[in-house]
Order: sequence, then structure tokens, then C-alpha cells
Amino acid sequence: MTKLTKTQEFYKGKSIFITGSSGFMGKVLLEKLLYSCSDVKQIIILVRPKRGKSALQRVQDFSTLAMFKRINNEKPEVMQKIVPVFGDIQKENCGLNDEHLRKVIEESELVFHMAASLKLEATLKPNIEMNLLGTKHVIDMCKRMPKLMLLMHLSTAFCTSDKTGTLYERVYDWKDDPNDLIRCAEWMDEKTMENVQSKLLDPHPNTYTYTKRLAEILVRSNFRDIPACIVRPSIVTPAFNDPCPGWVDNLNGPVGIMVAGAKGVLRSMLCNGDFKGECIPVDFAINGIIGIAKSVATMKEKPSEIPVFNVTCHPESKQTWEYILEEGRKMVQKYPFEFGLWLPGGGITMNKKLHKLNVALFHWGPAYLIDFLMFCFGQKRFMYRVQQKISQGLDVLTFFTMREWLFDSKKFQQVFQEMEPDDKKIFYMDTRIITKDIELDYLRDTLLGGRQYCMKEPLSTLPKARIQLKIMKIIDALIKLFFLYHILRYILKATGLDSTISALIDDLNVNRSLTI
Repeated sequence: MTKLTKTQEFYKGKSIFITGSSGFMGKVLLEKLLYSCSDVKQIIILVRPKRGKSALQRVQDFSTLAMFKRINNEKPEVMQKIVPVFGDIQKENCGLNDEHLRKVIEESELVFHMAASLKLEATLKPNIEMNLLGTKHVIDMCKRMPKLMLLMHLSTAFCTSDKTGTLYERVYDWKDDPNDLIRCAEWMDEKTMENVQSKLLDPHPNTYTYTKRLAEILVRSNFRDIPACIVRPSIVTPAFNDPCPGWVDNLNGPVGIMVAGAKGVLRSMLCNGDFKGECIPVDFAINGIIGIAKSVATMKEKPSEIPVFNVTCHPESKQTWEYILEEGRKMVQKYPFEFGLWLPGGGITMNKKLHKLNVALFHWGPAYLIDFLMFCFGQKRFMYRVQQKISQGLDVLTFFTMREWLFDSKKFQQVFQEMEPDDKKIFYMDTRIITKDIELDYLRDTLLGGRQYCMKEPLSTLPKARIQLKIMKIIDALIKLFFLYHILRYILKATGLDSTISALIDDLNVNRSLTI
């Protein structure tokens, strides 16, 4: 029997409660614990119905996902350790029935609070209900857990967006009380809250970072009563290695930009190319969370202040947005997507007026044209909705791509340094030593991950996609020549040069005839 590492030994026999297990990071945490800490007693997951699927059906669908392939092949029995409880985090006691509530409270030893609304464009009320009220409900339940060793609260590295300079691993105060906001959301309707939203948020760019900041303050205010820590990952990108290279299940952040660019629907983006991108692969972040939970839960003495960890990339390994996007463009040429609406291209700019012009000409213009043609042929229109989503996404991303972010992550790095060698291999999270070849391989896996897992385009379609790309290049060149010809013709006509050139050609023909 293989000897367990210290981290595996810590999780052995533990009952773990996870909220948000159906989300991107939540699923990776669930898979990693089952695969690498298989001796856990049970993993209780909170699930709610969504998009017409019952909570039970959503749990059953887990085993069909590509990310659970290695578990299904090597140790399928561990899937039996998943214990679903059905509820809703926005309701008191997380909406659990008496039986499930009793089980969660009496048996949970470690709580990973991963559930959150990640909608940057959402209005204030729904994000308060999810990110603030939901956190309060989890905290209230934790206070009643006799076996609780730790509540791990997942936040975001960007929640202190009003600060400049280096952002340290501590909770920053804010003028608003989270409990006051919760009470407001209980009696104010969404429209009323929208009217005061801008005053409350300033200078936060969106309701997500605002409510996540207040949630940190809420967790800190209850630190005397429960053992807790806060983990702040930066922009979480597809898997580096686990559960499989490039795995991703959403088009948020850089993945969405790459896919939209590859499909030809994204032609312009506001971004300072000299600033460095603040991203971390999801498996590095999850390995960090698992290591952090073990480290904090086994502290000999409870610290005076709540432990906070910035789970961010090492400064030496960061690359500029210009480099990332340029290499991404090259990758798209090697690994194209199917049925792009336009040839992949476009670029970034810091000029807001130029960006708006590009968006009008190359985003909305083609969108209206395509929808008009679809209408003429009696087909369902879709491009306006696509561009609307892209426009919303770009608006909220601008705040993060037009500013340079600096994070202190010494405590996060220390967790990895203190691990024994075997744990470092299993729960790898070191971003310091990443060569250019590794970077490019990861960029390729990221692109192919978005292609396979989000767009549902298998790798077997790559040869066909490459042929389509060549055809699109020819069509693109012909269209450009067509427009260039007519533009030149218009200029010549407007300046009278067309008559001059015609006369010159006639003179040359006459001289040639006389010579003959």
C-alpha cells in the first residue's frame, strides 16, 4: 500500500462540505480531492436545480464530464464518496431540509465556501443575495458545527480595486457595513437598489468585486467565533495539468477573448499591452487551496488576525498582455476553430475613441448585416445577442486590462515551500520556474481547451478547420481587393485624376500606333 503524504494524511477520514461544487473551481476541487486525497470519508456538496435540470441530475452528470475521466478509469469507487444535499445558498440554512441540515452540521469538519455569483455585469441586489447573504448563511451554519476545523472562504484578488500599489495579504476595511447591505437587499427591490448602485460602488468597477470585498469583512468579523481563512485567486485560467491539460467549462476572461478572436467576432479591445496579465491556472489555485486549508487547520495557535492568501502568479513569471495576445493569434493559425464568422484578427488599443470606432465598424456593423441576412432567409437571428455579450464582457474587463496589478503573495508561496517533496509533486503550485516552451504549450492547451470543452469542437475537426481557414484567407483577400479597387476609383474620380489617367493612356496608345 502506497504511503500517504502529510497532506493526504491530513485529509484522510475527513468529512468535507463544499458549496459551489458545480462551478469551474468547485468541480476541480471536488475532482482533485477525490483523486489525490481518496481516503477522505465523504465530500458533502450543496447542489440546487439549474437550467431545467434537477439537483440530482446535475450530480449524476458529473461522471460524464471529461475532467472525471481519470477517476472513472483508475478509481471509480471514489465517486461514491460524493454526498449531495439539495438546497440554495441564498436561503436560511442554505435551504436544506432537516435531514440534510443535521448531516452537514454534525459531520462537517472542513468547509470550502466556493459558491459565488461571478457576473461582473450583474446589478447589486442579486450579487448581495448570493455573495453576501449566501456567505452569512454559511457562517451561521459553521457556528453550529461541533467538529469544524476550518472555513475556507474563496474571494478574489481584485476585491480591493480602490487601492494602488502592492496589495497585501490582509483584509482591507471599507466604509459600508455588509450587514447593512444585507438588510437593504431584504426590503428594497432591484430597481430601487439600481438607483443607488453607482454611489455605493464607487470606486469599485462592478458589483462582483464590491460584494466580494464586503464578504471578506463579514468573514473577518466572525473570526472570533469560527476558525477561518480567506483565499484570493487572481484571474483563473484553464488547467495546466490536472484534471487534464486545458480543461475549462466557461468562456470567462482570457479564454473568452481567445475564442471570440479565433471565431472572428472580436476585432478590438481596450488594453494596455505593456501591463502584465494577472492569471493563474485553475489546478495551481486548487492545489493552493488544498495546501492552505491543511496549513491553517493544523496551526498550533490561532492567529490574532484572519489568515489571507493571495493566490497569484510569481512576478518573474508574468507576461505582458501584448505578448499573450500576440502568441494567442499565432496559435489560432495553427489550431483554428470551425465555422468562424470572419478571419481571426483584430488588436488592442489604449485609444478609447479608436476602440469605439473599431467596435462600431467591425463588431456592430457585421452583426447587423448578418442578422439582416438571416432575417431575409427566414432564419433565427443571433449575432446581435453575441455582440451584446461580447460588449458587456469587454466593458467589465477594461478595468482589469488598463491597470497594472501588484500582489504580495509571500504567505501563499510559503505554503508550497513548507510542503514535503512528495506533496509538492502531487499538489504542484509553484509558478516561479516556467520556461517559454512551457508557456507556449500551456497557451496551446488553453486554446484547445476552449475549443473542445466550451465550443464542443473535437480535435478530429482540426484538418477541416484548417481548410476552412485557408478559404477564409482567400475570401478575405478578395474582399479587401474589391474595396481597395472601389476606394481608389472613387478617389481618382473625386480628384479628376481618372480623366487625366485616361487621357494619358490614350496618348500612349496613339504614340504606339504612330510608331508602328
